[in-house]
Amino acid sequence: MAEINIKIDGMSCQHCVMSVKKAVDAVEGINSSEVSVGSAKISYDDIKTDRDAFVKAVQDAGYKVTG
Repeated sequence: MAEINIKIDGMSCQHCVMSVKKAVDAVEGINSSEVSVGSAKISYDDIKTDRDAFVKAVQDAGYKVTG
């Protein structure tokens, strides 16, 4: 199991938080996520997924991962 903190641009409200959380949680291998405006803390199974998969999920939801 691995854990990562990422910074996300483009979020400004609770709706944004819920959109990102829904997108991240849909990725196979995600154990948990804590999302707030501008960031996310993600716990995941590094055998089933990697950073690129949830970065893509965030981008597909319309936001930009900056760190």
